[in-house]
This record gives sequence, C-alpha cells and structure tokens, in this order.
Amino acid sequence: MITKELIEDKIEILGKFKSVQVRTATVINEDGVELSRSYHRRVINCLNDISGESTEVQAICNAVWTDEIRTAYQAHLDSQNIIEE
Repeated sequence: MITKELIEDKIEILGKFKSVQVRTATVINEDGVELSRSYHRRVINCLNDISGESTEVQAICNAVWTDEIRTAYQAHLDSQNIIEE
C-alpha cells in the first residue's frame, strides 16, 4: 500500500523579528519502505494569521512574538513603506 505523509520536521526562529520558518517533509512510502521524500519551506512572520498552523507552530509563535517584536516589525515595515498582506 502506498501512503503519503506530511511531517513538520524542522521549525526554526530566524532574525531580529523572530520569523518562524517551517520545513515540511512529504514522505511517500510503499509497504513501509520510503520511496521518496521532498521538502517545502515557508516563513511566517508576527503579523501573519497562524490559526491554520499546527498547535506546535502556534505555540512557538506565541512564545517568541512578544508585543515588542510585533511593534518593532510593524515600525520596520512602515519605515520601508511595505504593506503586509
């Protein structure tokens, strides 16, 4: 039987504004033997909606994204005339 599994196998905190980088592995197995593994990375910043993230990612984000970090990041965006979507 062929199965596909998605695993968040690496979560990192990056930079001054504590962006959270999540690496997801897509693993294809046949009868318990791994046939392939590929990776996808995404970066989440403190102004993003994290309600759709795993509980582990949400917990990490909530732990590192203080009000000071959010304020500093928004000030940085404002100074660059960047609008966060």
